[in-house]
Amino acid sequence: MTVFFVGAGPGAADLLTLRAVRVLERAPVCLYAGSLVPDEVLAHCPPGARLINTARMRLPDIVDIMAEATERGEDVARLHSGDPSIYSAVAEQIRLLAGRGIDYQIVPGVPAFAAAAAALGRELTVPGVGQSLLITRIAVRATAMPPGEELERLASTGVTLALHLAAAHMDTVIAALAPHYGTDCPAAVVAFVSRPEEVVLRATVGTIAERMAEQGITKTAVILVGRALTADGFPDSYLYSEERARALPSCGS
Repeated sequence: MTVFFVGAGPGAADLLTLRAVRVLERAPVCLYAGSLVPDEVLAHCPPGARLINTARMRLPDIVDIMAEATERGEDVARLHSGDPSIYSAVAEQIRLLAGRGIDYQIVPGVPAFAAAAAALGRELTVPGVGQSLLITRIAVRATAMPPGEELERLASTGVTLALHLAAAHMDTVIAALAPHYGTDCPAAVVAFVSRPEEVVLRATVGTIAERMAEQGITKTAVILVGRALTADGFPDSYLYSEERARALPSCGS
């Protein structure tokens, strides 16, 4: 039997992957991350499935439930918001499952930063402007960042930035970003991305904190920073270039 860590996406039920739906449809036990997982997603579970809200549960208790289910011959769906590869606390669960010899699989989901870029209608890697995306967070009231990953140091790269878990600490964020990006650098915030209450703000590094305060945004938000957010007049990528066109075989060859 297997524990499936399923990415539930950023919030909208119709952003669930087909693979995730198939796992949910056959899982007799489903553990989910509280209000971050909408009821419409849970509705894919079969009639009579055991649904367990883990929002206030301790890690050992969560893993005990998984272990007991697999011992009964039941697969388990473990729903996390976004994609399990980032900021999901899946690693700790996997470590304990592996210690018990319990099989697991990860089903990817739509990450919040990707949904935020879609809400903005922008590509985050623009030819001649920016070809890198740095995904990070800050460490206020959270696990400390490893040495070398402090926001001030990462910001010195100047690459397009996707910042999670930071909306309540914008003074700290701006102090770290402004010396490297400049206060005129484009910035955007998408709060509650893909949900009915979604809020999209476009501003600059110098003005984004004020815009967020006006809207009362302090949580569940992705902060994006970089010139790619407003890039225009950039060259076509090689994919559409004349150089590539000349290298391709003609239709009649």
